[in-house]
Amino acid sequence: MNRRILAVIGVVLIAAGILVSSSTFIVDQTEQALVLQLGEVRAVRDKPGLWFKRPFVENVIYYDNRVLDFEPPHEEVIVSDQKRLVTDTYTRYRITNPLLFYQTVGSEAGVRARLSALVTGSLRRVLGSVTLNDILSEKRAAIMRQIRDDVAIQAKPFGIDVVDVRLRRADLPEENSQAIYARMQSEREQQARQYRGEGAEAAQTVRANAERERTVILAEAQRDAQRVRGDGDARAVKIYADSFGQDKEFFAFYRSLQAYREALTGRDTAFVLSPEGNFFRFFNSSQGAGSATASGSAPGGTPAAQSAPRRPRARVVRRERWCAVNGHRRFCLMRDLWTALALVLVIEGVLYALFPDGMKRIAARAMAVPPQALRAAGLLAACFGVMLVWLLRR
Repeated sequence: MNRRILAVIGVVLIAAGILVSSSTFIVDQTEQALVLQLGEVRAVRDKPGLWFKRPFVENVIYYDNRVLDFEPPHEEVIVSDQKRLVTDTYTRYRITNPLLFYQTVGSEAGVRARLSALVTGSLRRVLGSVTLNDILSEKRAAIMRQIRDDVAIQAKPFGIDVVDVRLRRADLPEENSQAIYARMQSEREQQARQYRGEGAEAAQTVRANAERERTVILAEAQRDAQRVRGDGDARAVKIYADSFGQDKEFFAFYRSLQAYREALTGRDTAFVLSPEGNFFRFFNSSQGAGSATASGSAPGGTPAAQSAPRRPRARVVRRERWCAVNGHRRFCLMRDLWTALALVLVIEGVLYALFPDGMKRIAARAMAVPPQALRAAGLLAACFGVMLVWLLRR
């Protein structure tokens, strides 16, 4: 008995639950609902809350009352300047009249198909009256507002409100883009070549002006330098003339020394000249007497007779000049030493040939002399020989 009562109670509760669930429905804040009875709209519930309906007879259709997005496929449009554009748009709308929406399109899939046709038609109509430059300029916002207003007016009978229509992208087709990019590149390269040419021309002009100014400055500087140098040379000549004009003999002697310094600069310089010429006149005396005697005849004798006694002196002078000027001092010194040694050997040989007994006795006495005495005598004889050679060279 108890089991039957429990079973009956359970069945009643289940039936009541099914009855309650089929007779009530909840409308969310983001939704709006239509109550239908056998396909006929019986009520519109656009406020959130718990609502009742007839069970098993009436059903409920829910619609979203938020802003919905719709992205139609890409469209290829021709603008007024006959350029083809690939456009990408998106549309935002809200269902404002669910009853009219249900009666006209029925569902969101139906309204998407209608909106795609509306947006495409309005896009072609509006963009066909503008140019590509207008789309890429600040007029783009006005163009999108015009498209939105046009679509909103046409979508009003569907129970929806078009909030916004945006032109996301408007690009050229791929084949046209490559051609336009190539043309833009060629135009930029042409413009760059023009700028380079103008720059090269300006640079050449600057270089030419700078070179001309440089030439003028150098010419003026050289002119001024030549003028200053000429004034200096003139003053120097005047000073030399005033100075040397006071003593002509000193002037001749000074000029001869300058000639010697300029001519006898090399280590291997050699002159084949007559010693009686004017060039070597100051080698004989500081007054240039040799030149005067050699160039003119003196009273009471011929030129040959006056110049003959001076030839040995001229040869000595030439030898001394060769040893002093040409850098052969060491060679001349060694030659003099060998000459002195030869003279000693000659004298020793003559003494041994004429006085053999005497030289023998001298040698015997030298052998008996202590080494210190012989060393002192040798050093004394060497010093005497050096002094003698020096005196003879003087």
